[in-house]
Amino acid sequence: MKTQIDQSSWGVKSVSFWSVLIIAIGIIFIGGRFIIHPDVGAVGYGIPFESSNDAAYGRIKGIRDIFSGVVLLPLLWMRMRKAVAWVFTAAILVPACDFLIILSYNGGSDLSHLLIHGITAVVMLIISVLLFSRQKNPHAQ
Repeated sequence: MKTQIDQSSWGVKSVSFWSVLIIAIGIIFIGGRFIIHPDVGAVGYGIPFESSNDAAYGRIKGIRDIFSGVVLLPLLWMRMRKAVAWVFTAAILVPACDFLIILSYNGGSDLSHLLIHGITAVVMLIISVLLFSRQKNPHAQ
């Protein structure tokens, strides 16, 4: 039984590493936008606020988005490919549910926001497959 974390050679030379890093930084940016300008974040999400009192919910969403991105950073730093793969794959739930929320709230006519959330989920699924796929290097995780 292994008692230490196995750090593989996976890292900065990997497309999956950079893809996860870019998405993590992107969601941190989106979270920051929700905190600084919650009304702009809500419009970008696809469901604008109905009153100024809704801004608190935008800020709540913002801090959760920031956490979603930040949680991946130490795993990337430590080159923990399997941990990144599992956390990143579980996170696909977020854009998939966002897609369903937009669909239920705005209907099928809001194609632009549906595509944003739907394509994000599909891209994340593709990156997850890359993360879980074995490399030709037998030492890579």
